[in-house]
Amino acid sequence: MKVVILAGGFGTRISEESQFKPKPMIEIGGMPIIWHIMKTYSYYGYNEFIICAGYKQHIIKEYFANYYSYNCDITFDFKNDNKMIIHNNCSEPWKVTVVDTGLNTMTGGRVKRIEPYVHNNTFMLTYGDGVCNVPIDKLVEFHKKHGKICTLTAVKPEGRFGMLDIVDDSIKSFREKSKNDVGYINGGYMVLEPEIFKYIRDDTTTFEREPLETIAESGELIAYKHEDFWQCMDTMRDKEKLEEMWRRGKAPWKVWCK
Repeated sequence: MKVVILAGGFGTRISEESQFKPKPMIEIGGMPIIWHIMKTYSYYGYNEFIICAGYKQHIIKEYFANYYSYNCDITFDFKNDNKMIIHNNCSEPWKVTVVDTGLNTMTGGRVKRIEPYVHNNTFMLTYGDGVCNVPIDKLVEFHKKHGKICTLTAVKPEGRFGMLDIVDDSIKSFREKSKNDVGYINGGYMVLEPEIFKYIRDDTTTFEREPLETIAESGELIAYKHEDFWQCMDTMRDKEKLEEMWRRGKAPWKVWCK
């Protein structure tokens, strides 16, 4: 089963870094966040990836084209025809297809454009800016069991602001906002049947609107509830939070090092 990663947006809410590179290429612990996402899928045996690129897509292509040189020790032997010797094999068991899905294409349009690459098979889809410890094997099993067009992972994000407990207009306490104070949201990490392409019109289609709303109304959209760790990287604050987790060795999404 192939994994499709949406990686083409402008990332305007984290423009401090996205002005220089695509958002999925912003680094956590010295590696692009898209690498962290791919490592999670790879841990569960899913090693074929289709990356829906757009904004500064050449940077993503260059990264994978030069993956060896970025991650291995190399000797450049100029005396012997510029021979390059790789000393430690840091390759991944990955097959990566990077598709230029357009600069201004909406999420649905990006998914539509990679239809020829999934060959009418079930595939997975996620966003290139969110990490989690979703058990991918159980997610896929859940999808197969229910037999719907789309299963999405439903998560409860941590609140950004503190809560006031108010009784009869009197503030009784201040407390941190917990996950129980918010509802479920679409956390990505979806499993999709190829029928989904029928619901995507063109480049102007937002995947989270017409396609998902339509199949929801017909009972073909189901939620896999994930109560554990999930974190997106929308802002510099989010990036710094993930960076701190990684630095302290407390990164819940690092399942490949269990």
